[in-house]
Amino acid sequence: MGKHDFLYHNHDLPHRALAVYLYLEDRANAKGECWPSIKTMVEELKLSVSTIRRGIKDLEKEGLLKTKQRYRKNGGKSSLAYTIKKG
Repeated sequence: MGKHDFLYHNHDLPHRALAVYLYLEDRANAKGECWPSIKTMVEELKLSVSTIRRGIKDLEKEGLLKTKQRYRKNGGKSSLAYTIKKG
């Protein structure tokens, strides 16, 4: 049994969601948390902004990802904080 079988067999995820999940998992700490920017994901995954955003929504819908908006000290938005559910 592979480490990601729960993704492949228990969820009907499009390829964009799988790519985003694996990317976030690779960058997550022991608690499953990470906070890469959309821009960074676009550059590293070679996917469009809209594709990345749809992948995030797919994962949230399946309960595999939670997002939380982070803010700078001046009140401006920062990157999202992601918490992934591990299998």
